Amino acid sequence: MSKDKGSTLVLMAVDNSTHSEYAFNWYVQHFHKPGNRLLLVHCPETFANVTMMSPSKVQELITQCEEKMQTLEKKYTDKMNEHGIKGDFARLDGEKPGPSIVECAAARNVSFIVTGTRGLGKFRRALMGSVSDYVIHHSPVPVLVCRHKDKD
Repeated sequence: MSKDKGSTLVLMAVDNSTHSEYAFNWYVQHFHKPGNRLLLVHCPETFANVTMMSPSKVQELITQCEEKMQTLEKKYTDKMNEHGIKGDFARLDGEKPGPSIVECAAARNVSFIVTGTRGLGKFRRALMGSVSDYVIHHSPVPVLVCRHKDKD
């Protein structure tokens, strides 16, 4: 992907969560500028213990993963087109999304990163890890974290 002269390349991490959709919508409504280009990235989940699965089960998981990727790409490509936003969708390979996002940001020389967050508490974040937390602490560029507060 080539960067347009004078444009700002924004990396946005997306998945199938409502938090990701909220971050996209918030970015469009409050932050997007006409010269910006979006690089939407997704790091699909990896499956542990595939060596213990039958070849047919592994193939089934691969097929499901590809279908999810295509659906996600179409969803966000349609959203970009709907808002007249130029950009691309990329699949990130890697076992963990956080490091993959940070590596992509550095390699593509993006200006900043946008991500959603699930808003995990300290205990759950320590136990499960947090993609947005990792990105904030390791990113070479500014990070905009869009936190969707659930309605009470």
